[in-house]
Amino acid sequence: MNFWTTTRRRMAAIALALPVTAFAFPNGPIEWVVPYAAGGGSDVVARVVASEMTKTLGQPIIINNKPGAGTNIGAAYAAKAKADGHVVLTADTATLATNQFLYAKPGYSAEQDFVPVGLIARFPMILVVNPQVPVKNLQEFLAWARAQPNPVAYGSPGAGSPHHLATELFSDLARVTLLHAPYKGAAPAVQDVIGGQVPFMFVDTAAGGAHIRAGKLKAIGVASLKRVQNFETIPTLNEQGLGGFEAYAWQGMVAPAKTPAAAVGALNQALRKAIATEAVQARFQALGLEAIPGSPNEMAAYARAEREKWGKVIKAKEIRLD
Repeated sequence: MNFWTTTRRRMAAIALALPVTAFAFPNGPIEWVVPYAAGGGSDVVARVVASEMTKTLGQPIIINNKPGAGTNIGAAYAAKAKADGHVVLTADTATLATNQFLYAKPGYSAEQDFVPVGLIARFPMILVVNPQVPVKNLQEFLAWARAQPNPVAYGSPGAGSPHHLATELFSDLARVTLLHAPYKGAAPAVQDVIGGQVPFMFVDTAAGGAHIRAGKLKAIGVASLKRVQNFETIPTLNEQGLGGFEAYAWQGMVAPAKTPAAAVGALNQALRKAIATEAVQARFQALGLEAIPGSPNEMAAYARAEREKWGKVIKAKEIRLD
């Protein structure tokens, strides 16, 4: 027996003696990119969910806020990250459904650069008016708006935001002409509706819930098919005759494309377990959010449907942000 034969046999024996190691994930901290500023609704959601996911995954989850350009900055950053499961992104209506229609070069592909991990929550939206506007329901609101000599202005957190697009769809379905007044965020838009600078807007429950409860905003109707938990006294716009109208701001978690399926599965399991905890459920309830956990495939289908729906609105209204 020559040297090489003996060596190969020894190496084979050593290899057989070594333990088989399964795919190890996670093996270090996880970076959760939030494409919005710290302190906002998306940031709050990420932090409360991350706190619970850490308990399952056994590794810290570090929130990295990268706001700007309608989530494009954070999304482009995450799209280029190493695809090993240790970088995830809060991906919402803008990131996955509307930016590809609003921007010529968003810096990433919603369909090619990410793999879905799972949906997290959606933010119901409510049509609210300044308390001095003399209306109590949808029919009175539409009669009042149509009677004004000029198109009634409405606020939104910004051009291309879910709130803006929801109001444009509402305008078409309700056959009422409106004038968009975009703001840099939900908070200043809400404050100007409260102050009477603009008479109304669609506000999400996280940004407007406390003001509705305090009587600073008058709620006219909910933009969902069913009444919203904790806001059950507010009828839906569907109930009031605007059939088929539904609009949410929503968000989920994605990872860079080519992230191993085992890592995606582990993240999805931890995400769903976190959403089901009492701590997260209580926080969502306080914000008026609807938890919508599910599989990666369910998230992919949801995002496709939203792209189709809002893409049509954006093209019909010729809305561009660059």
